[in-house]
Amino acid sequence: MRILRGSLAVCCLGLLLGSAVTPVCAREISAQEAVAQAQREAEGKVLSVQTLTVGKHKVYRIKMLTRDGQVRVVQVLADQ
Repeated sequence: MRILRGSLAVCCLGLLLGSAVTPVCAREISAQEAVAQAQREAEGKVLSVQTLTVGKHKVYRIKMLTRDGQVRVVQVLADQ
């Protein structure tokens, strides 16, 4: 995960001030970034990508065909 210096400063400031400031540290990744992450985890061909909402979180559900012919489902949180 890449954190920009400005974002890191906002996160640290939020931690120092406690609940007075709610820092926005996470950034939402795109479906393409989620697919790239899933392919690093489970090498194979992407069969489908779904965007789901689980509670307050956005989740990418990526179905992949592995090299040995098995179908694997990888779930990647959008907020990272």
